[in-house]
Amino acid sequence: MSAHAKMVWAPESSPADKRNVWTALKRGWRGRCPRCGEGKLFRAFLKVDDHCSACGQDFTPHRADDLPAYLVIIIVGHIVVPLALLIETNYSPPVALQLAIYLPLTLIASLALLQPVKGAVVGLQWALRMHGFDEQNPTE
Repeated sequence: MSAHAKMVWAPESSPADKRNVWTALKRGWRGRCPRCGEGKLFRAFLKVDDHCSACGQDFTPHRADDLPAYLVIIIVGHIVVPLALLIETNYSPPVALQLAIYLPLTLIASLALLQPVKGAVVGLQWALRMHGFDEQNPTE
């Protein structure tokens, strides 16, 4: 057999089906199962369910950890800080008024984004077969 012979893949060694990253991110953002898009991803505000109620996908391997919180800080910071600078330089309102606007805005935006961002992170992990989301290699 020559060095350039065609390789034949056995079923157990064939590459796994490709998972669409953008679809998984969108489904996770909406709080749905990244695999089927039907079942709920969360059983509580930030508690990821153990399994999808529709397709049975196991969510226990996810390791979102602190990444969603860091991403929310970056997103909200990039919205609130330019807004605060724009208002301060153009209108110069009293500090008490600024605090009355920016603190609740920051809190509400952070709470509103935390679950969708965590869902997107779990969806990304599933799509990229990170941690235990790879059926071919469950010991990862």
